[in-house]
Amino acid sequence: VQLQASGGGLVQPGGSPRLSCAASGSIFSINVMGWYRQAPGKQRELVAVINTAGSRNYVDSVKGRFTISRDNAKNTAWLQMNTLKPEDTAVYYCYAEQFYGGRNVDYWGQGTQVTVSS
Repeated sequence: VQLQASGGGLVQPGGSPRLSCAASGSIFSINVMGWYRQAPGKQRELVAVINTAGSRNYVDSVKGRFTISRDNAKNTAWLQMNTLKPEDTAVYYCYAEQFYGGRNVDYWGQGTQVTVSS
């Protein structure tokens, strides 16, 4: 599975960019898609994930501001980020979990920088 992320860049506080993540390759049984992020000097943290049934999970700091969605047929997920804050600045990593060979396998995209600054 290969994950191609797009979106992000330099955004002003309060901005509303959208990240996308497209999966390709052996894309059967991709149960979960989403994003993690890593800010300088901090550990990578879950931002938002969504499973094939549409169940979502968000880190508390983005609840009410970020919305994750997914098109299962296209194996693509989107993260709509609203009301961005400087503390949202981080490298955002696209993530997918595939059930393969009787176990869950994690895949990561290359990371896309989101910088919130005026």
